[in-house]
Amino acid sequence: MQTHETTPAAVRPFRINVPEEDLVELRRRVLTTRWPDKETVADASQGVQLATMQKLVRYWGTDYDFRRFEARLNALPQFMTEIDGLDIHFIHVQSRHDNALPLIITHGWPAARSPTRRHTAAAQRTLSIW
Repeated sequence: MQTHETTPAAVRPFRINVPEEDLVELRRRVLTTRWPDKETVADASQGVQLATMQKLVRYWGTDYDFRRFEARLNALPQFMTEIDGLDIHFIHVQSRHDNALPLIITHGWPAARSPTRRHTAAAQRTLSIW
């Protein structure tokens, strides 16, 4: 890989390893969310309903298994490289077929990579995914 400056960028292996104290702090912050007043309508015309958000936050703060998700991501071949001064994270899944069409699936921050995994497994049969 190269940057616009045409200097080679190292492709290096990457594994997610979130320190436990960071997860504890994240859960603490999530669970201490300051909530707005309840919406003034009974439908979603003002956005996501307060009760829905409170249920989601309770799940993230108490039940969500961050380590399970971390392990799912670490089961994939992950790498980092630098492009134009920014570290870029990517997963490289190679097809079982010699003449597979390369495919780049991108995501925006802070999009999660987990939905991509099922697509990656299916596409791996015929594509090389970067």
